Amino acid sequence: MLCRACEARHRGVCGALSPEQLMELSRHSTKRKIESGTELVSDAGSIDSYANILAGVVKLTKTLPDGRQQIVGLQFAPDFIGRPFKRESTISAEAATTVSVCAFPKTSLDRMIERAPELGHRLHLQALDELDEARDWMLTLGRKTAAERVASFLYLIARHGNPEAESEGKVSFDLPLTRADIADFLGLTIETVSRQLTKLRKDGLITVENNRHITVFDVTKLERRANV
Repeated sequence: MLCRACEARHRGVCGALSPEQLMELSRHSTKRKIESGTELVSDAGSIDSYANILAGVVKLTKTLPDGRQQIVGLQFAPDFIGRPFKRESTISAEAATTVSVCAFPKTSLDRMIERAPELGHRLHLQALDELDEARDWMLTLGRKTAAERVASFLYLIARHGNPEAESEGKVSFDLPLTRADIADFLGLTIETVSRQLTKLRKDGLITVENNRHITVFDVTKLERRANV
């Protein structure tokens, strides 16, 4: 069965389903690998399917009427892509890295939500978690210094890329965003982002290889720099 080996089976929303329900969903599910830069969901587009992220990072953006865009969030495995109970999306979702997803038709999951209250509960909890993260990020953008914002971003990626990062001294990862996207996400200029990364490197907290690969030598110290 497709779901038995699924990376999001226990930590994702599908963990609320019984073996029989998982078997039913697996008959309609498709695992897909999506290249970086590919749009998964379009702003104002109709919602025909949902997906669980199995690996990789997805960036969420909002677009103004004049075409300007703002990155408003990032999603990681095993996050759920889609907006239940609505026909149109209010954001765009794009693969920031190569992404693996398990996709299934909206109609299939909507039927299961009606029959499995725990599934609806899981989706509700995820929505609340995303709301909490959005509020935390509002604080980051509204009150933190440039140094704290960049440290907060690195801490975010370290924590989601490695769930044990908070208890480990050292962790490595590839930045899922370009410097321009990081600047957009943090409300800073590209030059400011680069200066703050250089400062963290000179302070011995990180190394930067090939402009994208980051090694954090002490996650606890990075957390303090981020003022989390």
